[in-house]
Order: sequence, then structure tokens, then C-alpha cells
Amino acid sequence: MARIDLFKQHLEEKRAVKVIAGIDNFDIENIKKVVTSAQSANASAVDICAREDIVKEIRSMTDLPLFVSSIVPAELVKAVDLGADAIELGNFDVLYKKGTSFTANDVLDLVKETKSMLGDREVFFSVTIPGEISTADQVALAVKLESMGIDLVQTEGHYASEVELTGARALMDRAELTISNTIELVRNIEMPVMTATGINPTTAPFAFAAGASAIGCGSCINKLNSTISMIATISSLVEIANRNAEKIAQLV
Repeated sequence: MARIDLFKQHLEEKRAVKVIAGIDNFDIENIKKVVTSAQSANASAVDICAREDIVKEIRSMTDLPLFVSSIVPAELVKAVDLGADAIELGNFDVLYKKGTSFTANDVLDLVKETKSMLGDREVFFSVTIPGEISTADQVALAVKLESMGIDLVQTEGHYASEVELTGARALMDRAELTISNTIELVRNIEMPVMTATGINPTTAPFAFAAGASAIGCGSCINKLNSTISMIATISSLVEIANRNAEKIAQLV
């Protein structure tokens, strides 16, 4: 069985948990800690940056399905050659802080370029829907991506609040946009939707309730100091995801 088949199975069962080390995280020791924790906690996949030496090292240390994220088509194609099981065009959220913006047409152009460069290489292809474009444009983009044979879309919430929030309110405010985007996409496309941005053990149940087949979880894990804390957090997320799958199975 191919490694990516595990992730596909979890997607179908609506219980996939992708642990995100970070598109701009080049700290190999931190990445290794995140990956080791994800494997110990039975996550569905891990997602790392596209730097070649990091992709090589992480590929050599885990059999977990490996996503590689970038907005550079050539980096994504190289990652496939280095053993990535999936590519993610996006995880734009962290790049907004650097003043980078993405329109729906920008994303489509990058997808077309990536697919052209891939040629006959077969790889699971996920695309982030920019959270800063309008809901209508997000839906239109997702429909076009589905027609192009993309396997998965990932939502995000473009967070621009100037009010400093704390506690549960801060957690919910961060995830509110990405969850609402999930609801709109699930209503309009057949392919699975992954909810990311602000997803953690508090907000994950809301993502699955919104119709997500998967959750992408980054900062609630990769910012932690210890492997024990990472494993505990990921295990909690996996448990939430498994409960969602059980609930759905009972309804069938």
C-alpha cells in the first residue's frame, strides 16, 4: 500500500489530521521533533517546507505520508522527485505577514504551471484557497480546481483583527473565518476540504461539524517546547477526528 493511501483513507472517513511544521520553518531539529510526535500520536500526515535538504532528511526518518508546501512550482516538483507523497500549493497565511497577496488567478496560474512541470509524475495535489479573497471567489476557485483534478483544497482564515484577544475568545476568533469558509466550500464542491488556520483541540470539533474531511494543525503544535506536549496535543486532535468518523459511521 502506498503511503498516501493512509491519508486518503482518513480523508474518506472524515478523520484526517495533518500536522504542519510550517512553510517557513527551516529549523530541522524542531521539524524532526514535530514529525516524530506526529508519528507517535498516529497523525494522518505531516507537512513541511520545500527546502531540499530538509525534505531528504525527513523522508528518510518517517513513513508517514509527507506533504511538502511551497508557492514555487519548481520546488514542489523537486519535492516529488525527493519522495514527497503529496504537494501543497499554498499555506499562504504565513506569507501575508510579509506583504504577499494572492488572487484566485494567481493560484490558478501556479497550479497550471505546477501540473505542466509535473508531466506524467503522479502525486496527491492539495491547494490552499486564499482566505483574503471573497467567499464567492473562493467557491469559484475551488470549483475550477476540482475540474482540473486537484485532490484536496485547504481553507484558511485571513486574520486582520487589531484588537488583542485572549483565552477562548482569541481561539474562536482566529478560527471563525476558516470554518465559515469550510462551510461554503463543502456546500459547493464534491472533493474533500481540509480546514486550517487556528485549528487546535478547542476549535477542531467545529471544523469537523462544518463538514471538513480533514484538519491542518500547525502553530498549536510546532510552537510547543517539548515532544511530550506535542504528542499530547496531536493525540487530542486525533481523538477528536476519530470521534467525528465514528459519528458519521453511525449515521450511514
